[in-house]
Amino acid sequence: MAQTLPYQQLTTCYYALTAVVLPVLAFAVNFFLKKGKAAGWISTIAIGATTVFAAIVFKQQWNAPLIHATIPWFTIGGTAVNAGILLNNLSVLLLLLVNVIALPVHIYSMAYMSHDEGFSRYFTYLSFFCFSMLALVVVDNLVLFYAFWELVGFSSYLLIGFWFTRDKAVQANKKAFIMNRIGDVGLLIAIMVLFSQYHTFDLNALFSADGLVANSTLTNGLWINGTSTIPAVWQYLACAGLFLAVAAKSAQFPLHTWLPDAMEGPTSVSALIHAATMVAAGIFLLGRVYPLFSVHELDALAIIGCFTAFMAASIAITQNDLKRILAFSTISQLGFMVMAMGIGAYASSLFHLVTHAFFKCLLFLVAGAVIHEMQHIRDENKLDFDPQNILYMGGLRRKMPITFITAVIAGLALVGLPFTSGYLSKDGILIQAFEWSDTKAGVFKIIPILTLITSWLTAFYVARLVFKVFFGKFRLSEVNPGLKLHVHDGPWKFNVPMIFLAICCLFPVFSLNPFLYEHAWIYKSFLPSNFLERMNPYHTIIPIALNILSLLVIYWAYAVYVLDKKLPLKQNNWLFAFSYYQWYFNEAYQKVFVQPVLAISTGLFAFDRKGIDGLIHFFNRIILWVAKLSAAIDRYVVDGFLHFVVALVRQIGNFARSFQTGRVQYYLLTTVVAIVAWVILKILI
Repeated sequence: MAQTLPYQQLTTCYYALTAVVLPVLAFAVNFFLKKGKAAGWISTIAIGATTVFAAIVFKQQWNAPLIHATIPWFTIGGTAVNAGILLNNLSVLLLLLVNVIALPVHIYSMAYMSHDEGFSRYFTYLSFFCFSMLALVVVDNLVLFYAFWELVGFSSYLLIGFWFTRDKAVQANKKAFIMNRIGDVGLLIAIMVLFSQYHTFDLNALFSADGLVANSTLTNGLWINGTSTIPAVWQYLACAGLFLAVAAKSAQFPLHTWLPDAMEGPTSVSALIHAATMVAAGIFLLGRVYPLFSVHELDALAIIGCFTAFMAASIAITQNDLKRILAFSTISQLGFMVMAMGIGAYASSLFHLVTHAFFKCLLFLVAGAVIHEMQHIRDENKLDFDPQNILYMGGLRRKMPITFITAVIAGLALVGLPFTSGYLSKDGILIQAFEWSDTKAGVFKIIPILTLITSWLTAFYVARLVFKVFFGKFRLSEVNPGLKLHVHDGPWKFNVPMIFLAICCLFPVFSLNPFLYEHAWIYKSFLPSNFLERMNPYHTIIPIALNILSLLVIYWAYAVYVLDKKLPLKQNNWLFAFSYYQWYFNEAYQKVFVQPVLAISTGLFAFDRKGIDGLIHFFNRIILWVAKLSAAIDRYVVDGFLHFVVALVRQIGNFARSFQTGRVQYYLLTTVVAIVAWVILKILI
């Protein structure tokens, strides 16, 4: 590195770089050597070694002074731009999290994708995906950040459309690609604004505790720091661009509709995308640039995050596709994280990002195991049904006990019940939401109430999923009495990753106290100690009210889906349809954006074909006609005149040559005739 660093810090930097480089080496080996089944082992060994290096970096750097190591890269005018790595609590936490999630996903994938023809291609893409995300979390400047931000989007595009022979997969990755380009434009605008105003791409110089942005204040429409005064409109534009980037990557309203469709990729990919890679990138970006947002912009984040969380949860309660339920759950939980950032609960947001990674990854792996068995039933019995539809499932807890137990643990963590990691992280967000609302008025008072309602909706759709899949009778057998059912837990490559993730969903991983989020080591590392005091009754009232009602909601779901009690909300109710059809966002976007764009494109195409091309063809015909006329004039007039002259000269020449016979008597006769003619003419004239 360009600077002189102490040996320990230099070693930490090299470990971090090794953790980033190993997956891209695995990508290169798989891409160029095409090892077939060996590709899985190459990628898994690489990510395993990367996890070890990431753990070493985490151990050495957690709660240690920031490390910022750079080398010269290029110069813009008089501004030198360096490239390097930035290691602080945020980056090393994400560096470890991505690896700890990616390793079990790799192991699981070796079994899940073992019979797929694209096995080698899958692990090639997966290694590239991990490399992109790992590099994103350690780079130190906005240019490199943008480059790897794009690579994360590109690699997710490849994985979402992995089965590219399926039209739904092609449409899904196209949708994800286009909607993320909107966010990418926003991020690019924000980067250009920040550079134009602060003349640096350096994240540390901009956003550290003593950075340019962190020490700026918004006063009378001006963004003022120690070195310059910037019109606030530029700050607003930068924040708007950053929000677009976050909304696209982390699937926040209004750019959330791509994530449920992204379920067309392999389930193991969904586990990685939803847990610690692509969607986590948006929250990580918020954490990186957090000092840029003023109070009013944070309020906007809180409103949008809260709305997204409620909206997605209200949709999840009626969905029947197993993976789509989990997809809307991810959108909802990401909404909690964005809202937490907006209300100033920075540490709680990052804490929930980590805990969510474990239980959401586990839920997707559980879904993959269940879908794998349902596909086996479909193929063995030669039936035609959707293996992801929970309406065809039921009673699987006896046949898949490990899958069932891990699903229950992950579900409890997602709901946020005691003794799980989700209880600790979600508890912090909800309590701080009420504390924040005490300082606000008007519409802001609704936000903490809406978060409670969202949490109870979460309890309902999680309970519905578990009861539909694992309880009651196997519903497919009721319409197919002679059905062959060879259902069981998956191989060890399924079970070991799920058991590991289930352990990580429990409270001891994060805090020895199962009830106080303030005691969690992640939370304490992002806040000074004076923020850890329990200041008001919310710390007691909210958890009790939340969990008692959550348990009642779970029992209600049990009564409906296991005991077959009638659900008050009929499926032909407009409210049910509103939820089932996802608030009609896709239809609205289709009418407001897609159809007009297609209509304009069709019109432009028709204008191009009939207008521009027609005009070109018209001029073409005129030019051809003129050319033909010119050719005719050239051939029949110019060439004809020349041919006439040539023929005339030839005839005159032939006539004159006829006199040259070589006989004297003819010459004498000619002379006599000439003399006689001359005399006659003389006489006559």
